[in-house]
Formats: sequence, C-alpha cells, structure tokens
Amino acid sequence: MKKGWIVCAALLTLASFMMAPTADARHKAPAGPDKIIFIPHDNRPISDKQTADVVRKLGYDVVVPPDDILGNREDLGHPDELWQWLDENAKDAKAAVISSDSMLYGSLVGSRKHEYSEQEILERAERFTAFRKENPKLPLYVFGSIMRTPRTGEASGHEEPGYYRNYGADIFRYTVLRDKAEVEGLTRRERKESEFLEKLIPKKSLADWMGRRAKNFKANEHLIDLTKKNDFNYFVLGRDDNAPYSQTHLESRHLADYGKDLGKTRYQAMAGIDEIGMLLLTRAVNDIEREVPFVYVRYNWGRGPNTVPSYSDEPIKDSIADAIAATGGMAVSAPEKADLVLTVNTNPNGKTYEANDRANDGTPREGTKYFADIVQEYVQKGYPVGVADIAYANGSDNAVMQELKDRGLLFKLRAYAGWNTATNSTGFVLGSGMLAKRMKDTAVDDLLLTRYLDDWGYQANVRGTVARQLTWLRGDGVYGSLDTKREAVETRTSRFMTRFAEENLPPLPALASLHVTFPWNRMFESDILLDTER
Repeated sequence: MKKGWIVCAALLTLASFMMAPTADARHKAPAGPDKIIFIPHDNRPISDKQTADVVRKLGYDVVVPPDDILGNREDLGHPDELWQWLDENAKDAKAAVISSDSMLYGSLVGSRKHEYSEQEILERAERFTAFRKENPKLPLYVFGSIMRTPRTGEASGHEEPGYYRNYGADIFRYTVLRDKAEVEGLTRRERKESEFLEKLIPKKSLADWMGRRAKNFKANEHLIDLTKKNDFNYFVLGRDDNAPYSQTHLESRHLADYGKDLGKTRYQAMAGIDEIGMLLLTRAVNDIEREVPFVYVRYNWGRGPNTVPSYSDEPIKDSIADAIAATGGMAVSAPEKADLVLTVNTNPNGKTYEANDRANDGTPREGTKYFADIVQEYVQKGYPVGVADIAYANGSDNAVMQELKDRGLLFKLRAYAGWNTATNSTGFVLGSGMLAKRMKDTAVDDLLLTRYLDDWGYQANVRGTVARQLTWLRGDGVYGSLDTKREAVETRTSRFMTRFAEENLPPLPALASLHVTFPWNRMFESDILLDTER
C-alpha cells in the first residue's frame, strides 16, 4: 500500500512538472504594452488626453495622474500628491515624461499664481534627485516653463495675479524696455518711459510679479543643474506667450547661457509650451524604438521660414528646428529621404492673424492655392505629409481647409494641427507626424478627425459664432467664465459642431453622437467627445 502511494505521488509530481511552463515558455508569454508615465502641466484636453492619445495609438500604455490631482483653471494643482503618485507608478515604466511645473507648483497656471516660498519650490525640485536614485535606469524627460509675459491684462485670461488685469500692459512694456536695455540699449526717451512706468505701476504689484519670476528663474537654474548631474535624460524650458522683447525673452537668454555647456542633445530653452509634452513623448518613443526620424520642411511662398508669428519672439524656422531636435529627429534637405514632410501654411506677408477674425471666412487669399498645390504634389508622390496651419493663431485657415477638402486631401495627410499659437501647432504636428509612420491608417484618421473638429470646426468657426450669441442665452456668464450659461453653451455648440461635421467631413461612425463640453468653464478651449468616448 505504501509503495502504491509512493508511485502515485511520483506520477503526480511528474505530471505537474510536465504541465508547468518551462523558462523558455515563460519568456515567450505575451507581455502587456510598454508603459510610459506622462504628467502634463494641467488637465486641459489638448495638454492631457489628446497628447497622450497620440502615443496610445501606437499601442503604448500612457499612464496619466487622475484629474483631481492635476491642475486646472480654479485648482492650481497638488504637487505633493503628484510626487506620491509618481513614486507609486514608476517602477515598471519604460520612460517618464514629466512637467516640472506640476511637480514644483501644481500646474502651469500654478507656476504663475502660487504662494510657495523659494525654499519649498527648491525642495520639491531636489526630489528629482531622490527619484533618480530610486529609478536609476528609467529614462526621464522633463519640461518646464519660463514664466510668460502677456501683452495686456485681457490677454492674461485671469491666469495671472489679479493686479495684472489693471497693470498688465504697463508691466509688459516695462519689461520690454528692461530686455531692450540689455540687448541694444535704450534711447533717452525710452529711459524716461521706463522711469515713468516704474513709478506708475504700484510698487507692491511690481515687486510681487518680479519676485515670483525670480523664484521661477532660480528653480529653472536648479533644474538645469540637475540635468548637468544626469538626473534628467533631457530637459526643455518653454517660453509661452512671448515677444521679441519681454521679461520672458530676457530670462530665456540668461537660462540658455546658463545651460550652454549641455548642448541641444541634453537641454533647450525654446519658444512655446503647450506642445512640449507631445515633443518629449515623441522623443521617449523614438529612444525606446531606437528611431531617428528625418523631417523635410516646406513653407508657403513669401516670408515663409522668416515669419515671426504672434506670441513668439523668433522666426518660425528656428522654432521648428528646436522642435525637431527636441524629438530626437533630424532635418533633411530632400523630401524623398524624409519620414515626415512638414508643410507650413504661413501668410506670404509674414503676419499671423487671429482665427476668429472676420477675414477668415474661407475666401482664398494670396498664397492659399499655392500652398494647397504644395500639399497635393507631395501627397500624390506618396510622401507622408503633415500640415502645420499657422497663418492664423487659435484656429485653422478656413480658405486652406476648404481647398484641402475640395481636393480630397483631408484624410490623405498623416498629421495636421492648427490650434493655439504657431509653435503649439508646429510642435504638435511634428510629434504626431513622426509617430504616424508606425500607426495603422485607422489610428491616423482618428487623430486627424480630432484636430479637424477642434482646430477647424470649433476654434476657427463655431467658437466665434456661439460667442456672439452668448447674450441671447439665459443665465449669468461671459466668454471667459460661462457659469450658469455653460450647459446651454454646450448644447448650442454641440448642434453647430454636428452641422459642421455633416457639411465638411465624411460620415464617419465616430460622428454619430458628437458632444462638446467646456471643462475649464470658458470658451477658449473645448473637449469634443465622440461616439466612442461617451
């Protein structure tokens, strides 16, 4: 009997051994998608989910913190909770793309309005060193901002301290003169103007604004030092809402000089901010997949590459060169060698207008057909074409979009962007266009649809129409703070957007139930939800 039990036990052991996976079998078991940590600088749809969705289309698991700890317009964010979330999620990640503004101040808006001391900010910055020690092999790509200098209080959009509403234009002009004094010197008249502005602006307000800028500058120097210590694989500082002369431009020059020993392979100070998350996610993917995408850039005729767009302080050719470097790509001189042919829609006169101007009514202008011919030629040759639509800021060029539609080119592109500032659009289309090479056509079409609805449909058309009708709606609310009119605005906007899609886009299944919301309680940006997202 005992012998029988021994035989049975031996047979069971053998069977379990034979059923157990071998080391090779375990090695070949299907793995989940590679995980990339992404901490954006706030939870606006374009900064957050629309950027992450581009990389998700490649099959990556892009993990983003919950909305309630990311910053928004009213809640400046929760930096300490973000650090905790990062520590908990980093262990099995292949890369991390992180906004330093979120980790130091809570958000991009938080970087402008916070009440933290310099010591608190620098202590948070130093946490990157501890994080690197805990995760020595994790590729870490960090982006932050040099505080912006809006031209007016109105242009600040309530995203600066309250006094900026009254003295914003004076503060802007004062810093223009400060910057110019360093670069080329001031005339006698300009020196007197500077002295007058210094007396006009309340001392307390000017001291507060310059004081929080000094904290931001010190923190950015510290982040550059961390890059020098190899705590970051790559670090970018963006300058948002900028001008050729401004406090932002002044600080950017000094910070570029502070980090000059690193070179562009490790650090850049560049124009723009909202697109940098897209650029660094693209760099992370390119590094993981050991890719160096080639980009050929073609401009509309006229000023073209020498266009200095509104909200920027440099020619667009320099911004695009910096953006290509930030992705880890390389510019090439011939389209046949390129992984992306980037066509840039600029106005021949080198000026940038606003998309909600009445002139943006779809009537062809000088350069419209010429630019459409360029796009059509490259598409017909089989090149992967992206369109950076920057003739207008904050929305698409209706005349160019009508040409592309009439020629059947909308869904033959590989990438498109026409939102917000020129650098936002060029940076976003560069990143998404590079990655489109490794996507299925259906994924590319999904991304194009989002941009056509948001940049062309909403920003360039529906936004202005509904804004003019706000006074008709019941309740309290204005363009920048919808409040009790918000639900009515969402309903009206959704109807207009459905009509726009029916008139301009193919009858795609995703458009069966289109709904628009305003998560930041203002009309400047929207969240367009399609049938697959609701």
